[in-house]
Parts: sequence; structure tokens; C-alpha cells
Amino acid sequence: MKHVANSRRSVSSRAFIALLALVLVIGCVAGGTVAWLVAKTDPVVNTFTYGNINIALTEDAGGTEKQFKIIPGTDITKDPKVTVKGGSEACWLFVKVEEVGAISTITTDPVHYAIDTGWAQLKDKDGKDVSGVYYRLVDAVNNDTAFNVLKDNKIIVSGELTKETIKGYAVQQPKLTFTAYAVQKENITTAADAWAKVTP
Repeated sequence: MKHVANSRRSVSSRAFIALLALVLVIGCVAGGTVAWLVAKTDPVVNTFTYGNINIALTEDAGGTEKQFKIIPGTDITKDPKVTVKGGSEACWLFVKVEEVGAISTITTDPVHYAIDTGWAQLKDKDGKDVSGVYYRLVDAVNNDTAFNVLKDNKIIVSGELTKETIKGYAVQQPKLTFTAYAVQKENITTAADAWAKVTP
């Protein structure tokens, strides 16, 4: 009886081992041929370039010497313009006008001028005018974009101006000097803050 029971166990153990071996072989063969689901995206390439602002200040009137005669009642053609070059980022654009002698923006003065429309008088952080500095906000441009500085491209000379008054002016020859600046608009919220970047 013992022999029969041992024999059954032996057969059953062998059958179990054989079955296990068969399962392992099938598993190995099947495992080698199983296809996994795999997905891949196309690459996204990020290229970074540097932003830039380029400007130019030009003037055609007056030739290369830029000398002008003041004659009573005769306006003087003067056409300074600031050009924001194509490809420039949005910017705060400034023009500084420095006056020497008897020439000003005061319309009652015998020799005066006005700043063209679109420019605003710069005010400091306390709300006071910054003498001779004007600004405008310019969006990013694809093409060169020019802005006249003087209204009607002229300086007005009063017909009331006399020879005696002109002699008085000769002590200090009248001069106008223009300088343009541009500061990025991005991350700068006011013209005063932008101007502070020009004049720390």
C-alpha cells in the first residue's frame, strides 16, 4: 500500500514538474514574440534668439554743415527724424532736444519750434517735466518706421524780430542739438522708468 501511494506521489510529482517545465518553455517562447505597445512623439525644438532695438537719427535739411540763417519772418526748414529699424522690439523711444541761445518751444519767443504730434513731454517720478525730453511708445516693427521730431519740419521765425534783437542773440549763437534713445518696453511700465535706464 505504501509502495502504491509513493508511486502515485512520484507520478504526480513528475507530472507536475513536466507541466511546469512545459509552461516555462511556452512562456519563454511566447515572451520572445510578444509585441509591446510603444509610442513616441516628434521632437519639439526650441530655438532662442536675442531681441534687439536699433534706431537712427537723421536730418536732410541744412546739408552736411547744418547751419541755418535766421531772417525775420522766414521759417527755417529743419527735419530731424528718428527711425526705429525693422526687426526692433517694442520700445520706449526718446528724443532729447538741447537748446542754446534764443530758441525755444515758447511760442511768444521770436524764434521757436514745436514738437511733432505723437511725442509727449517726459515727466519724472515726481510728475515734473524733464526739460527737453520727449517720448513715445513704439510697437515692435518689421520695417523701418520714421518719426518726425519737429512739427511741420520747421522752426518759426517771427516777423517782429529786429536787427537789434538779432545782434543781441549773436552773443550766444542759437543752437539745437537732438539725441535719440530707445529702451525696451518689455518689463518696463513707465516712460520715467525707461528714461532712468538711459540716465542712471
